[in-house]
Amino acid sequence: MNTHNVMSWLQSAAAVLLTFGLVIFLHELGHFLMCRRLGIRVEKFAFGMGPELFGVTQGETRYSLCAFPVGGFVKPAGEEIETCTGKPDEYYGQAWYRRLAIVYAGPVMNYILAFFLFAGVIYLKGLPEYGDKPVIGNLMTGYPADRAGIRIGDEILAFNDQPITTWKQLSDGIHALPKQEVAIRYRRDGKEFQAQLTTKVDGATGFGVIGIMPESVYKPVGPLTAAWEGAAQCYNFTAVTAKTIASKIYHRQRPDLAGPVGIAQMVSRAAHSGWEDLVFLIGFISVAIGFFNLLPVPLLDGGHAFLYLWEGLSRRRLTQELMTRANSVGFILLALLIVFATYSDVLRLRDERASRRAQSVEAAP
Repeated sequence: MNTHNVMSWLQSAAAVLLTFGLVIFLHELGHFLMCRRLGIRVEKFAFGMGPELFGVTQGETRYSLCAFPVGGFVKPAGEEIETCTGKPDEYYGQAWYRRLAIVYAGPVMNYILAFFLFAGVIYLKGLPEYGDKPVIGNLMTGYPADRAGIRIGDEILAFNDQPITTWKQLSDGIHALPKQEVAIRYRRDGKEFQAQLTTKVDGATGFGVIGIMPESVYKPVGPLTAAWEGAAQCYNFTAVTAKTIASKIYHRQRPDLAGPVGIAQMVSRAAHSGWEDLVFLIGFISVAIGFFNLLPVPLLDGGHAFLYLWEGLSRRRLTQELMTRANSVGFILLALLIVFATYSDVLRLRDERASRRAQSVEAAP
């Protein structure tokens, strides 16, 4: 492995650790700050996972730096019903609506992080607007273009044997052909390639899509416009995610999921594309983590919130048996989800390798 490859690998690894560490740590920081705000004793607040490397105790809280810098966790006193004594500084010693505020504080912190990242990039770099050149500016992992081996920076020359000179020509052609096989000819590093792929159907519009976006040009804006656009990005990402999930469920279609491998791959690509792409992607992942934790799935924040709302409406205290059963169901569901997403990542990587081999053969003299 040469020096360039080593530096590239280190850059990718640092970007992945920064992304996962920042997004998950700030999620846990939201829970921690709300606990402190409500007077709940926090026994431990850690950055990272695994064994403790360094720690300091202040008051009744142990602050720890752990071996694997990919997140963190908060341990409030009395977080188990069976061990809670009912004291006012314990988690389950709180009324249901106060516990509700604590579980929602994590996802809220994710949205706050995303807002500042989006607004910061827009203010410093400018408001991104899509250009009209038929050049790939970004790719969605796992979509047909990604699986076919098309890469960021590739210049599209023809669509279904028709010459392409603008991005609108390309997008109109793709949108008009949902679930159909299409041919794309493109140029990379002075060499031309041909890709055969089948378009997908966008759940929100019914258009054909292959997961590509044009290059961006940036328009300078002021702080108020940047703040407005940052909030709009948070809303738009959430709305699109909710509509896509609802469409998949309604049409009984398999969801397009990226697991840890796929997310790490997207972060690595963004890190090599430019700082603004990486920061924007971290914001998008933060929104995704926040939205995902709002879903009423046991073991997630939304699952806890659902149980606390039930407790408040029924006026019946939760039991340890109910919590254990709910968490067991949630653990199984999340484990299956991770296995499925990882399996999808592996299949996508296999398809990418096959595409690269085919392109190497095609480009060979």
